[in-house]
Amino acid sequence: MREAGHDIALVVTQPDRVAGRGLKLLQSGTKRLALELGLEVFQPERIKDEATQARIREVGADVMVVVAYGQILPASLLNAPRLGTLNLHASLLPRHRGAAPIEWSILSGDTETGVTIMQMDAGVDTGPILAQARVPLAPDATAVPLEGELADLGARLMVQTLDNFARGAITPVAQPAEGATYAPRLTSKDGKLNPATMTAQEIDRRVRALSERLGCWITLNGVEVKIIRGHLDGAAGNGIPVATADGTYAVDEVQPPGGRRMTAAAWARGRR
Repeated sequence: MREAGHDIALVVTQPDRVAGRGLKLLQSGTKRLALELGLEVFQPERIKDEATQARIREVGADVMVVVAYGQILPASLLNAPRLGTLNLHASLLPRHRGAAPIEWSILSGDTETGVTIMQMDAGVDTGPILAQARVPLAPDATAVPLEGELADLGARLMVQTLDNFARGAITPVAQPAEGATYAPRLTSKDGKLNPATMTAQEIDRRVRALSERLGCWITLNGVEVKIIRGHLDGAAGNGIPVATADGTYAVDEVQPPGGRRMTAAAWARGRR
């Protein structure tokens, strides 16, 4: 946005968190980039604290932009900037409101997805729409590459929308009630796969949506292994066939307990 001529008064992001085996204190990607650009960074623990809100208000921004912040902003803060607060959401609202729109677009079998820029209100992703951009969702799409694609698309759309909104060229449109769905946060429990009760398509969607971050686990030959990659039976590729509730799913790449990633075929050979 700065390259487009906008002055970024303050970057607000989550506090540094301990992560990894070494329990190192890690900065968010947002913070690292902001520091590289010489921008002022503010990392409050709780966005609802009065002191936190006062710090954000005092910069006197014309508009506030929110992208995957992770905390609910109070209405008093949303309305503080002259033009309000804009949110970039990784779905075609009102579909997939909530914390995990990218994963749920894959889990739901959507054939297209996109990004929405809305003017935030007190609800959860319920504010009026300012702009949307659509892209097809490939049947083999996985969550992490899709997130990168939507981030690039959303950044371009946000720059364009800010310019048009500031000069009064956009009329906000209320979200329709029809077609609204909710995309709640997912956990590692959602990655537990049960071929006896799940269809091949359901397993395929879960692996593509969850394996890269939360992980997916399945029991093969009495051993629970982490699935890295697989495919629906009949698609190109090899792998270990797994009978499901309605067909066959092929496991292509796994990570056994305490082991490294390897092809499913190599793992099977090792277990004879």
